[in-house]
Amino acid sequence: MSATSRFFHHVRRLAAIAGLALTLSPGAWAMSDAVAGGVHELQSRWARIQYRTPENKRVDGFDQLYQRAETLIDQHPEAAELYIWAGIIRSSEAGAKGGLGALSLVKEARKDLEKALSLDGSALDGSAYTSLGVLYYQVPGWPIGFGDDDKARAMLQKGLSLDPGGIDPLYFWGDYQHDQGHDAEARRALKKALKAAPRPGREIADQGRRAQIHALLDKLD
Repeated sequence: MSATSRFFHHVRRLAAIAGLALTLSPGAWAMSDAVAGGVHELQSRWARIQYRTPENKRVDGFDQLYQRAETLIDQHPEAAELYIWAGIIRSSEAGAKGGLGALSLVKEARKDLEKALSLDGSALDGSAYTSLGVLYYQVPGWPIGFGDDDKARAMLQKGLSLDPGGIDPLYFWGDYQHDQGHDAEARRALKKALKAAPRPGREIADQGRRAQIHALLDKLD
């Protein structure tokens, strides 16, 4: 597979794997009411676009939602949680759009996630680390993109250290290990992910993630 074809293949997966931290973690209660409300708005609208909107309308939906995220960031420029969601939304838009035009979107997503890390890497259970890790192993490397498997490993491990029992960081760690050809490690992570506690208010997300886990386990078998 050529580098360009690999990029097209990977970027189409971004929408399916994006969308971390869809509900507020316990630490989120330290946020101001205004920031918490903004996060809730972004995550709720993201879910409707991702799961309830026809594919041919998702790019516009995500783009409009990203503009809303930027407005919220202008109002609360020190809120790492909002930058995390901006990065997630842009990643999802890249996945929905596909093609070379998606490359500029994933670069914007990386910028937002890096800003979140500079503000508070522990925000939303370390979702910025995990989200960046996903970008680094899904986007091809130079000269097409900024992908870097070593950086992906470091980011994913950091995200997992902040949320060791989380279904999302465990799933992405398993997917990364499979991508690297380490299927035994992938299987261990995925089976552990299936043991993650249900997340109140995350029923749809949990169901979708578990389906992805089972699908990948079937592929490994």
